[in-house]
Amino acid sequence: MIQTIKSNIERVTVTSDFNEDIKKWLENEAKMHGFRWLLAHALDGIIWGEEREDGLHLSNILFGPNLRVDTLQMARLFGEKGELLIWRDDNGWQTRMLKDSEGIDKEYYDESQLLWGTDVEKSQDGFVLLRHGSEGLRHVPPFESKDAKLRLKLNIRNYINYDPDGQAYVDFSRLISVEAFNEKEVI
Repeated sequence: MIQTIKSNIERVTVTSDFNEDIKKWLENEAKMHGFRWLLAHALDGIIWGEEREDGLHLSNILFGPNLRVDTLQMARLFGEKGELLIWRDDNGWQTRMLKDSEGIDKEYYDESQLLWGTDVEKSQDGFVLLRHGSEGLRHVPPFESKDAKLRLKLNIRNYINYDPDGQAYVDFSRLISVEAFNEKEVI
């Protein structure tokens, strides 16, 4: 269903302390903007995180790479209020801060996408190690589970724009949340 929300896009300055202590920089941004989750893509794997009262907790407690500037390619801090997207290109670090509830009216629709992984190997510190199929693909999203089987979904917001002919297209998208998928839901 198409809805309308006020939305604002701006750039964020990546300061030198980003390179010195990336985790602390991300923690500060998450706290300042009310973002709960981190999804980072690095050369050596996927890193999930969750901002809590005592700071940013990372998925490498169970499995996966450490959060390092030299291997990071892209990171998303996100939550209900918006998203900070950071990516590396030939000119260095680029950013896009998208905040809902301020700015201009934008049409949007939300959707959910299933995350891979169905078999719970273990759970610790609010993260769950999920394995998918015989390939043994693994990742560690921020979710607490004591079940042997688990499906998670990533909720996404797609913002709509129109070309000169009036044709609608998705102008940009952002992540909203991670939550359990109920098999009775339709995605």
